[in-house]
Amino acid sequence: MRLSRYFLPVTKETPADAQIVSHKLMLRAGLIRQTAAGIYAWLPLGLRVLNRIEQIVREEQDKAGAIELLMPTVQSADLWRESGRYDAYGPEMLRFKDRHEREMLYGPTNEEMITILFRDAVKSYRDLPRTLYHIQWKFRDEVRPRFGVMRGREFLMKDAYSFDLDEEGLRRSYEAMFVAYLRTFARMGLQAVPVRAPTGPIGGNLSHEFHVLAETGESAVYYDAALEDVTHEELLSADASTIARLTDLYAMEAEEHEKVTECPVPADRLRTRRGIEVGHIFAFGTKYSASMGMTVQTSDGGNVHPHMGSYGIGVSRLMGAIIEASHDDNGIVWPEAVAPYRVGLINMRADDGNVTSAADDIYGRLQQAGVDTLYDDRDERGGAKFATMDVIGLPWQLIVGPKGLEKGVVELKRRATGEREELSVESALARLTAA
Repeated sequence: MRLSRYFLPVTKETPADAQIVSHKLMLRAGLIRQTAAGIYAWLPLGLRVLNRIEQIVREEQDKAGAIELLMPTVQSADLWRESGRYDAYGPEMLRFKDRHEREMLYGPTNEEMITILFRDAVKSYRDLPRTLYHIQWKFRDEVRPRFGVMRGREFLMKDAYSFDLDEEGLRRSYEAMFVAYLRTFARMGLQAVPVRAPTGPIGGNLSHEFHVLAETGESAVYYDAALEDVTHEELLSADASTIARLTDLYAMEAEEHEKVTECPVPADRLRTRRGIEVGHIFAFGTKYSASMGMTVQTSDGGNVHPHMGSYGIGVSRLMGAIIEASHDDNGIVWPEAVAPYRVGLINMRADDGNVTSAADDIYGRLQQAGVDTLYDDRDERGGAKFATMDVIGLPWQLIVGPKGLEKGVVELKRRATGEREELSVESALARLTAA
């Protein structure tokens, strides 16, 4: 993509209402713009990152055996009355009436809807287990939306729901999602700690939150230092043994930690860091299947209420979490897996025919090789181009200038480290097309 034809409203100034790093940088880098309190438009560069995050989430859900569908954003209040949650949920639920005076709501979650969809279609134990998921926009009318996409009112979420014949089956489904979450966050370059958590309004007696460790995180997390020994490779290839290792180790939020009278971790192993919640999984048994009358016939002719679990990932929130965990004084530093483009190609002298010809040729070759490239072909000062590339955080910068071309070289900069080297065009292209 040529930057001269792109829509990328980068700004130098930090907006006054932005309080945390991710909000500041998402606005400065032209990823989002607020359209109402806690509601954002996703601009082209931000949408590319959002789509990459969503795709990783989708791939790991598919690997875990979950099946994708798409449920609507608007739900009938009658669904929530069936489960008993309509009056209990609270003012975060956006409620309204349609033209026929029917009470409706903008879905904050989908336990009720998935339950009736499954209830009306599945009657036999032969159809279990199943896990269904979708990636859909949600709305929760926060009293005080803040921190950009980290605590907005409208957000993109992956929510999955498992149906099993018994508690043992539910445990297996829960563990499959636990593993999928570890892999998902590891693929995005994140260090996520699973923390035992209260179940809240969702219900049940087993729940884990996944917190990304970042200095600017909103929650204090206490954990066993042994968690730091779990390698990135282990998380990418996580299995049941990884779950056992992680859940046997102490990890909880500050409020829960303060209730512990005898901490099971020696003082020299107890660590505390800030964390950002990016995922939450629940096993709540028959709470919804029983209240909404869902039964399946067992092999011996009896009937049981299936055991259910729900599993959420904040897809749009993850973008903020990634930035909180990966940035420097100059801007965002995207992990390659979620970067909107892999390479930022900089033409240092758009008014120089030789430089432009060389840069155009490199751009064409990168495109032909399938390397996502944002080409800064604007007639701007070099300093402005460098500042733009640094703030938007693409993994690689390839700089084409007149002095380098005289020597037969271009400059390659790795955004994460700031390391620069001069290479021939062929060597630079070989480096960027190798992975």
